[in-house]
Amino acid sequence: MKINHESARLIAQYLLQVKAIKLSPKKPFTWASGWKSPIYCDNRVTLSYPKIRTGIRQEFVKSFTEMFGSADIIVGVATGGVPQGTLVAQDLGLPFAYVRAAEKKHGLGNLIEGVVEPGQSAVVIEDLISTGGSSLKAVEALREAGVVVKGMMAIFTYGFQVADVAFKEAKVPLITLSDYESLVTLAAEENYITQNDIESLNSWRVNPAEWGKQFEV
Repeated sequence: MKINHESARLIAQYLLQVKAIKLSPKKPFTWASGWKSPIYCDNRVTLSYPKIRTGIRQEFVKSFTEMFGSADIIVGVATGGVPQGTLVAQDLGLPFAYVRAAEKKHGLGNLIEGVVEPGQSAVVIEDLISTGGSSLKAVEALREAGVVVKGMMAIFTYGFQVADVAFKEAKVPLITLSDYESLVTLAAEENYITQNDIESLNSWRVNPAEWGKQFEV
């Protein structure tokens, strides 16, 4: 995974500013997986703020140009990567398509929406990387359609080792605009969290499943 640390601080500032990321080590959130988490990330919130939406798009385009240079098409991962990918494709003047979480149960039963052609090169856009499972399923679907996936870009990653391993094994370069370390460091500097909170956040990131057991009744 590659990241520009100066840009990572800027994006982390954006996310904290509009509360797209919420930190609550003492009253954790519950993820769909059942994990208790001291952090909750909803990057769709950024779409409601034109200045921040534009800033994120510009950082995506900058990273795309620096890391990939070119591609035939931009592909978003439903649902969070769809609006972000659309903005990036529009800026770059490239075609856009997206990959559903599952095939439609009606109509044409599409998994990939939009026009993709075998042999096209693609960069995939996500909003958030956790374990990487759903993101890499989208890559698999594109590869099965004959698309050459050059890599993936996302706004934020939790930095779980399981995700790092999964992307490496899948041979998918991953570029994120910000990451967990940048966010926690900035949050501490600006007094969003205390030193004790930092220790709790770092403990969670190492072993999320075990960390949550302290809140079980």
